[in-house]
Amino acid sequence: MATSSNPSSWREGMSSDNIKGLVLALSSSFFIGASFIVKKKGLKKAGASGIRAGSGGYSYLYEPLWWVGMITMIVGEIANFAAYAFAPALLVTPLGALSIIISAALAHIILRERLHIFGVLGCALCVVGSTTIVLHAPQEREIGSVTEVWDLAMEPAFLFYAALVITAAFVLIFHFIPLYGQTHIMVYIGVCSLVGSLSVMSVKALGIAIKLTLSGMNQLIYPQTWVFTLVVTVCVLTQMNYLNKALDTFNTAVVSPIYYVMFTTLTIVASVIMFKDWDRQSPTQVITEICGFVAILSGTFLLHRTKDMTDGHGLQSSSSIRLPKHSEEDGFDGGEGIPLRRQETSRSP
Repeated sequence: MATSSNPSSWREGMSSDNIKGLVLALSSSFFIGASFIVKKKGLKKAGASGIRAGSGGYSYLYEPLWWVGMITMIVGEIANFAAYAFAPALLVTPLGALSIIISAALAHIILRERLHIFGVLGCALCVVGSTTIVLHAPQEREIGSVTEVWDLAMEPAFLFYAALVITAAFVLIFHFIPLYGQTHIMVYIGVCSLVGSLSVMSVKALGIAIKLTLSGMNQLIYPQTWVFTLVVTVCVLTQMNYLNKALDTFNTAVVSPIYYVMFTTLTIVASVIMFKDWDRQSPTQVITEICGFVAILSGTFLLHRTKDMTDGHGLQSSSSIRLPKHSEEDGFDGGEGIPLRRQETSRSP
């Protein structure tokens, strides 16, 4: 039965809870996208008078502008937190593409990090892909207690995923970051994304517990609620630390899309494993969602690739020497083009 292509199936997918989650997720993207820029300004200002976050410093904690950005991000994360309580991760997470567009546009205007016309096209692809996923998102799973979420988290498939993520995060933190943290953007972003996929699952569990508690079914009496709270706290603090290092070391318009792609991919994988989102959908819906996600991946790749392009000059050779991110702080008037791997400038210009 081809009910998945029916308009009625779309209306069923956009239940009242899904609509609430959609509105909250959109609001969250606006706040988070703007917070990247405000935090970046604070990090640069703090780095001018102290040790940069990318070099292990924490002088940004004394910078008011960084705290304004942090508060803005917290507001966005609270809205995002609430969105997960009402809608499935497959609907909420892809809408983070909107924060990429806001972040890239503001970086172009405020931070002078150039955004080529093809970068605009990449942003458009992100919007199209996100819209496709939203229109075919599954309904929220009916859950009556936080213990039900705990049982889902204790299933062998998700336990294996969680163990794999934690192991990979530790390897990156203790082996790869000391060696490649300053030259390979994927190292910092990898830690943020891996830990982030676990934090989203815990955030969703905690959000469901709070929603049920507010509706009269107290979930605070269950120890599982507090375990999920602890996991959320540890994961968010870890993400914040390594995201600060990535933002301070690499361009915002590059950090944002790469972080989004990795974080969204891993979150969707975690949600499919834990909440079995695709079990409640037809193959047509699943394939459409995958196509939407591929459109987002294409958009973010295009946005990143065109960071090395300037109007009228085309794409620079990938072998050309680029100044480090902080060259402007040292008195150089260099370009802002930063690739996935920042090359060593062993030769003087």
